[in-house]
Amino acid sequence: MKILVTGGAGFIGSSVTDRLLARGDEVVCLDNFDDFYKPSIKRRNIEGALAHKNYKLVEGDIRDMAMLKKLFAGENFDMIFHPAARAGVRPSIVDPMLYEDVNIKGTMNLLEMSREHGIKGFIFASSSSVYGENKKVPFSEEDNVDYPISPYAATKKACELICYTYHQLFKLNITCLRFFTVYGPRQRPEMATHMFTRMIDEGKPIPMFGDGTTKRDYTYIDDIVDGVLKSIDYNAPYGIFNIGESQLTELSELIALIEKNLGKKAIINQLPNQPGDVPITYADISRAVKTIGYAPRTKVEEGVRKFVEWYKENREFL
Repeated sequence: MKILVTGGAGFIGSSVTDRLLARGDEVVCLDNFDDFYKPSIKRRNIEGALAHKNYKLVEGDIRDMAMLKKLFAGENFDMIFHPAARAGVRPSIVDPMLYEDVNIKGTMNLLEMSREHGIKGFIFASSSSVYGENKKVPFSEEDNVDYPISPYAATKKACELICYTYHQLFKLNITCLRFFTVYGPRQRPEMATHMFTRMIDEGKPIPMFGDGTTKRDYTYIDDIVDGVLKSIDYNAPYGIFNIGESQLTELSELIALIEKNLGKKAIINQLPNQPGDVPITYADISRAVKTIGYAPRTKVEEGVRKFVEWYKENREFL
């Protein structure tokens, strides 16, 4: 298959790309290398892929329809995996219009191209943030997600609705994957596991919002990649799937695991809870297990160990 991976130099996109290439697929990576974090990190993510005969890098923005028209006219894509987005809950509160522009307009542009070119399957990277302050745990795809509490979450929910509309009107095969707190090698520098690891390593105080009892369903990148590949192969006419680890870890426990693997103690700067943050994320993955054969296998203890090992080997470049 020839697969377009948007945001293909980022954390999730580059990780999926490597697995696709390893199994023999062709990959076109589309990335604009924006400066939300250092573009040099993203370029390092794709160093190995650039040498692969089945890989092509296209530098461009998903909001640029003229560029997309030219790209789709020159390539015959079978599938699209679309994780490109402006990411982050807290930054979206500061600049909501940017999130609307990138996430919603960009996704609609890709759906339009899919419709015009008869793309066989479209995999959209959604987020557990759509569940908002859901009181029922674990979170099920059947739960009401009409109450997002950040602009980022609202854009992901809006994109899910638009995806359904394109499926219903134009019979596109579309799968929406709700990722739960992804971490692991290549993780973005501002995300908690990476940021805490770096700051503890450097002896700097880490910002801990709340009392450390917030809980997350931390999902290791290898399991996320497995979920994406299984979704590509299954190619549902339309589906929404939670892709998580289905295990809960308190923030204080995450910090303790990082301390253990670094061999250093954290200096904690306790701060109030932040607007847009949710107290818990917890995935019911039974639908994904039953339908696409999703089978996460990385416990957080192992995942944090692997991440810290990667960080130690790469910190001079981060």
